[in-house]
Parts: sequence; C-alpha cells; structure tokens
Amino acid sequence: MRKTILQCGALALSLLAVNVMAAVSPEEANKLGTSLTPLGGEKAGNADGSIPAWTGGLPKNAGAVDSKGFLADPFANEKPLFTITAATVDQYKDKLSDGQIAMFKRYPETYKIPVYPTHRTVAVPADINESAKRSALNVTPINDGNGLANFTGNRYYAFPIPKNGVEVIWNHVTRYHGGNLRRTITQATPQSNGDFTVIRFKDEVAVPSLLGDLKPGSDENVLSYFKQEVTAPARLAGNVLLVHETLDQVQEPRKAWIYNAGQRRVRRAPQVAYDGVGTSSDGLRTTDNFDMFSGAPDRYDWKLVGKKEMYIPYNSYKLDSPKLKYTDVIQAGHINQDLTRYELHRVWEVVATVKPNERHVYAKRHMYIDEDSWQVALADHYDGRGQLWRVAEGHAQFYYDHQVPAYTVEALYDLIAGRYIALGMKNEEKRSFEFGVVAKAGDYTPAALRSTGVR
Repeated sequence: MRKTILQCGALALSLLAVNVMAAVSPEEANKLGTSLTPLGGEKAGNADGSIPAWTGGLPKNAGAVDSKGFLADPFANEKPLFTITAATVDQYKDKLSDGQIAMFKRYPETYKIPVYPTHRTVAVPADINESAKRSALNVTPINDGNGLANFTGNRYYAFPIPKNGVEVIWNHVTRYHGGNLRRTITQATPQSNGDFTVIRFKDEVAVPSLLGDLKPGSDENVLSYFKQEVTAPARLAGNVLLVHETLDQVQEPRKAWIYNAGQRRVRRAPQVAYDGVGTSSDGLRTTDNFDMFSGAPDRYDWKLVGKKEMYIPYNSYKLDSPKLKYTDVIQAGHINQDLTRYELHRVWEVVATVKPNERHVYAKRHMYIDEDSWQVALADHYDGRGQLWRVAEGHAQFYYDHQVPAYTVEALYDLIAGRYIALGMKNEEKRSFEFGVVAKAGDYTPAALRSTGVR
C-alpha cells in the first residue's frame, strides 16, 4: 500500500511538472492573430477608447525616409492632449511608475510628460509572426526558467502567451531586432550642469540563422552575436567588445572578449555581465542595463504582477529627428522633455527581486513591458537599502519601413547623484539604423577583433 501511494504521488508530481513546463495548447496558441495580436498583445482597445484596437500597425509606407535612413514622423501634426507637470502629477499617478513620480520630485521645474493620442504602431514581418506562434507551441523553460528548450529556427518571442514574470522578460530578450543590424549611436553622461562629451559607438548585431557560413550544429546555445567598437573620442577609439549572447547562461555563461587598442591585446571579459560597469558609462549604468535589460535572468526571482495602463514613451520620432543637435537633446538633469512623446498603453508589470543566495547592485527592479512590442518601456531600480536609485525610460519608435520596433534613446537617471546616461542618439550621424546587413560568422570571433579596432 505504501509503495502504491508513493508511486501515485510520484506520478502526480510528474504530471504537475509536465503541466508547469509544457508549452501552450494549440487552442491557446490559435488566439495569436485572432483575439490577440500575432505577438500576444490584446487586440481590443480599452473600455473608454483611449487605447484603440490594434489593426495591424503602421504600413511600410507610413512616411518618407530620407537619404540617411531617418524616418518622417507620421504624427508630426499632433498636439499633446495634456502635459503632466509636478503641479498635476497627483492626478495621474495611477498611470505612472514610482520612478516617474520621483523624477517630478527631483526636477519639479523641468521634468514633464507630454501625453499624446495613442497609436498602436507595432507590426513585424509575417515570418516573425510565424516564429512567435511556433515558440508558443514548442518552447519550454529549463533550469528554473533561466534557459529555453525547443527554441529553434528563427528564435523570436519565446513566450508570446506568458504565464509568469521570467517568461515576459524572455520576450523582451528574444524580440525581433530586424535581423542582422548595423548602427552608429552615441552616448552622453552629462555632468549636473549639463556639460557632456559624446561617446560614439559602431554596433553590429547578428543572429545565427542569418549567418550563411555558420556550420550546422555549431553555437546551438547562441542567441545572438554583438560587436561594439568605440570610435570617439580619440582617447577611447579602437577599443572593441565582442559578445556571444547565450540562451542558457547558467549552463554556458555569456562569452565576451575585449580588444584594447592601447595594448593591442584581446582578452576574455567575464565582467561584461550582470552588474559589471557598462562600457564608457562613467559608472552610471550596469552591463545588464543595456537595451533596458539584457543578459541572464538567473540572479532574480521574477514576479508577474499583471497588466495595467500606463503613460510610457512611444512613437518618439521627434526625438530622433536629424534636424536636432545633441545639445538640443541633452540638458541638465534629464533629456529635453519637450522633444518626448508619451502615450497610454497596456504594459506587463514585473518585479524582479534578487535571490537570497545571489548578489546584484540592484536589489529590486520594477519593470513595465509594452504589450505590443515586448520592449521594456520603464524600469525602476532599487538599491540594497530598498531606496529608489535609478529610473530608466526607453523612448521607443517603430521603424515602419523595415517593420522593426526599437529604441531612439535609453535614458537612465540616477536620482541620488543627480546625473544620467543617455544611449542610442544618432541625430547628427551619417546614417540611421541599417537592417538586414550581410554578415559572416567569421566576423564575430575573437581573432576578428584585432582587425576591427583601429587607433
């Protein structure tokens, strides 16, 4: 009898484990493209119509594209519905993050949130939608959610119908970036008086499925390849970072190398992970602050709070205008909020708390992820004392000509130091983003770093 009970108990636990780890059912997956958008957002608008229904996003010809690749603003003639200021913030705090409210307190005279009509502009190519549905049917979490199984082919949107917080974060990490990507972007870390020096980066991102010379079966655990060269100022030019972003970073940690132009040496860089200091960031961001959040999720417990409506940065075409100078964008305390655009959107709310046996300079991260793009829109970071420390805003725009959601500027504000870092600006550069570039696996090896860096 005791043996039978134990066997039944083991069977029950086994069935429970299978249920927890299983991908969604075909019936549930069929919601993608019907009651849900192809990527898992709610198609319907909200009750009062302030969030419209999703009707397919912006078409590829939504606006003109200039010779540099910069996009015309499809909503250039719109005016703000209203502007939230320090005097009116209490009226809207149910739709703001604690970090946004703290910014009004820190900069009551200058920080503002101009709220515009909501436009659900995001759409991705048909094959990416198919990848998302395939993921919903097949992908399962492994290693306590820190890795992914059955994530094959074009690896996008691991959990378009998420069941918990870490699955929401995986959607951000595995979202579509436009295939192989090349971009020149700038970073600024202004002093408290607004003075800054531009750091210029040449970035490349590549995915294994689009590298024609990659041998079948090699680097099966690699999600993407990332190479970043510093091209200005002269004292930093020639330093190059190479990252192989792994799917299961518990089984196989992120691989990173740095080429130091002064030493002319390539070295492994295990510090390029978690809370290691971000490249040329003056200590104002961690490595995993890049792209609002990147890297392994294993140091945190991820709690899914649910969904809510919030005012988040969106359709930031004005902020990306090539008519602007960097001095128009960068100001003391925060970026020029007159150039920003916020809209009411539904977001997934996720709280990450450091596990008892782990460490990170951010003891807690409170994140808000856009339902249509799966991009992190807002993130509040707390220190070990439970004090709100840094506030991140991802100013998003949709590159309609290539059907790619991305960031225009990532701003990370240090409430304690009164400084911030702004990453991603390209207003004064010769080119906007270049999507679909041809790349080879050989471009993303440690040996290739020496030929990339030029001093």
